[in-house]
Order: sequence, then C-alpha cells, then structure tokens
Amino acid sequence: MKTVLDLMLLRFGLIAAGAVVLALLAFAVALHLKRRGRIDEVRRYADPVIKAGVRAAARRLDARRPGGRR
Repeated sequence: MKTVLDLMLLRFGLIAAGAVVLALLAFAVALHLKRRGRIDEVRRYADPVIKAGVRAAARRLDARRPGGRR
C-alpha cells in the first residue's frame, strides 16, 4: 500500500511541476511579446480562438448535464 501511495504522490508532484513550468513559460512568452510591442497583435489573433474554445467547453459541459441545453 505504501508503494501505491508513493507512486501517486510522485505522479502528483510531476503533474504539479509540469503545470508550474508551463505557467512560467506562458508568462515569459507574454512578457517577451509585451516588451517587443506585439502583445496587441497576438491578442487580436488569439481572442477568437479562446472564445471558440470557451464556447466548445460550455457545450460539452451542457451535454454532460442531465436536462442540459441542446
């Protein structure tokens, strides 16, 4: 049982470390773009993509809910 818990803790640690690395990488990219003055251009292109992703996620959540909108 201890081995299973150790493996689960190790897996959680790796996932948490990966999330932190991705967040730091995203922050570094955003900071670089802001310093170069290209953040507005990127924001203009990314906005429709993010909105479509949020709409798709909302549709998936509504479809999973019993009696959800269709």
